[in-house]
Amino acid sequence: MKVRQIFKASIAAVISVSCAISSVYADSVIIPKPPVLNATAYVLMDAASGEILVQKNADKRLPPASMTKMMTSYLATHELALGNLGEQDQVPISVKAWKMGGSKMFIREGRDVALIDLIKGIIIQSGNDASIAVSEYVAGSEDAFVDLMNQHTERMGMTNTRFQNATGWPAKDHFSSAYDMAILAQAIINDHPEYYKLYKEKYFEFNKIRQPNRNKLLWRDPSVDGLKTGHTDEAGYCLTASAERNGMRLIAVVMGTKSENARATETQKLLTYGFRYFETHRLYQAGDSIKTLPVWFGEETQFDVGIADDLYITIARGAKEQLEVETLTNEFIEAPLNTGESQGTLTIRLEDKVLAERSLVVLNDVTEAGFFSRLWDGIKLFFIKLGGGEG
Repeated sequence: MKVRQIFKASIAAVISVSCAISSVYADSVIIPKPPVLNATAYVLMDAASGEILVQKNADKRLPPASMTKMMTSYLATHELALGNLGEQDQVPISVKAWKMGGSKMFIREGRDVALIDLIKGIIIQSGNDASIAVSEYVAGSEDAFVDLMNQHTERMGMTNTRFQNATGWPAKDHFSSAYDMAILAQAIINDHPEYYKLYKEKYFEFNKIRQPNRNKLLWRDPSVDGLKTGHTDEAGYCLTASAERNGMRLIAVVMGTKSENARATETQKLLTYGFRYFETHRLYQAGDSIKTLPVWFGEETQFDVGIADDLYITIARGAKEQLEVETLTNEFIEAPLNTGESQGTLTIRLEDKVLAERSLVVLNDVTEAGFFSRLWDGIKLFFIKLGGGEG
């Protein structure tokens, strides 16, 4: 038998917003229609909750151009975080890297360059040459590195992405989507925050050549601190950007605009809309007790349940009073219990819409009691169930 408990929560929650209609809540919270951008595809995502606030052609497979390099830099910093590489590792520059066309860091064949400088060259200067050098150093060859890139796309759930090179250079069957680029940006921000700060650097100088970051929003909006631009004739002008205001972080991806200025302007529209009309809150922290439940046949008479991971929710500003939290647990729970095992569910609703559902897991082991304690509990439980009462 399950025990259900529903209560109004005085905390914020999430609402999934269609980009086609306005949303009106019972307490007269109104969200206007989101902006319509002059772009082939776009996405606005909350970085913490992963909630998509605005989208158009989010899963459409398109050439990502140099936004590809976000995966190249991610893998380099991932190897640093694992301890497999060091920032001051001296990376040999091959002829292939030196001869690579397009945007360049201007490294020279036959010389060694510190890995951290190459990573900066990828992120800030969009260096194709730096991308090749890093790919060869990490995996032995660019082809092997591309295989590694595609393994990570599968791990991240980037189902509409396939890479053929480390640079974003035009190639057959080299594609991604606005949504997948947002997933990748989310991974960069959350997985390696110590290196994310590189994405907000406006300039990087190497070999006495100082180049600016191509992300114009770094100059226009102080809350913007990343991530990466891209451009080819086929892809148009693309931008993946992230900004943080008052503890809320948004990720905006715009693909297929007409100019360098347009990609910045259209991206700014998404960020402005998201920050103005939505808010994100952490409802519950991993490991915190959400509910205390009775247990039978155990050394302890009760135990705590919570959730395994932090629960972030994004909703319209002013709608938090409409949030409902529901817990569903077993009525009679018996020891032994192991930490992490599920003993119920937590459901977050806004009006009739389910916003999130999580397992309620045991937070502390409960060992089985001795024979006589179990016998006494069995007698009590028998009479409780027989009479339909509560213990």
